[in-house]
Amino acid sequence: MDKYPPSGCRVTSKMAVNVVVGGFFGDEGKGKIISYLALKDEVAATVRGGVGPNAGHTVIYEGKSYKLRMLPSGLVNEYSRLMIGPGVLVNPTVLLDEVNRYGVGSRLTVDPRCAVIEQKHVASDSQGHLKEKVGTTGTGTGPANSDRVLRVGRQIKDVEEMSKFLGDVPFEVNQIVDAGQPLLVEGTQGTFLSLYFGGYPYVTSKDVCASATCSDVGLGPRKVDEVIVVFKAYVTRVGGGPLKGELSEEETARRGWREVGTVTGRSRRAAPFDFDLAKRAVMLNSASQISVTKLDVVFPECAGVKQYEDLSGEAKKFISGIEKETGVPVTLIGTGAEVFDTIDRREEFE
Repeated sequence: MDKYPPSGCRVTSKMAVNVVVGGFFGDEGKGKIISYLALKDEVAATVRGGVGPNAGHTVIYEGKSYKLRMLPSGLVNEYSRLMIGPGVLVNPTVLLDEVNRYGVGSRLTVDPRCAVIEQKHVASDSQGHLKEKVGTTGTGTGPANSDRVLRVGRQIKDVEEMSKFLGDVPFEVNQIVDAGQPLLVEGTQGTFLSLYFGGYPYVTSKDVCASATCSDVGLGPRKVDEVIVVFKAYVTRVGGGPLKGELSEEETARRGWREVGTVTGRSRRAAPFDFDLAKRAVMLNSASQISVTKLDVVFPECAGVKQYEDLSGEAKKFISGIEKETGVPVTLIGTGAEVFDTIDRREEFE
């Protein structure tokens, strides 16, 4: 079986620092992959970077569905610590609701320097230019980041209800790494929603690539072992902005690609897999591995498959095409909604 690149690509898994980021416009299924890695690799902690509650991750594990906007998707590993880095915006109401709903307060550490999303930010984000032209989620992240840059925003250390969860996340993250324990760094959104690299102004309010995600949690680049960029087997996008090859709503529904955003409830626009964007995402993130999710949606015969050899010929051809175009191995493949509906090929490339 051919592997791409043919030589010089080694993958580490256990006892490693893995950074997971989105490769398209968000909604790639990062939550599923992060939760799988948290369980499979028995990580010491999952630490969340990225923007804030404008990103939603959905995790389905042991028949239960978790809808997450603030907590890291590694929460399904009950022995793993959960952290939110100082680069993240926190809506205390949203976070406390998730903490209480899932009973993970004893495992959570929030950096006191996280900026706070206040009600005035939500109100500002729900009207005018941001809502009508850019098509923001209305969760207040853009205005909150604006106040942060202007140095007039609040920090989470000022919110009394959050006091029992506060801790020095960069220090604790580096302690875990220096002790040789596995760490998972969770990004949000997708590469082409980055403030710098997306189709401005139809972008989020900061960079969300791998380097920025590491900065969000206080982790230097020399401490990262693997960068895993997650692509869906097709492309979806919520809100305004360009989408090459965009399908009509009728064609999207016919193919079974119609989706609804976790946070917004809006229908996602859809297009076939974009190899050019995939190559650029690999470059921008310095990706060493690729994960492809929802393969079963494009190739229904692959639903629930756990071994690469059991995929259909067309599905294998699709995966090989991604590897050839990007020069990076596809190590994790999602074949269903549940966490362990996953093909793990990492050992093939070690």
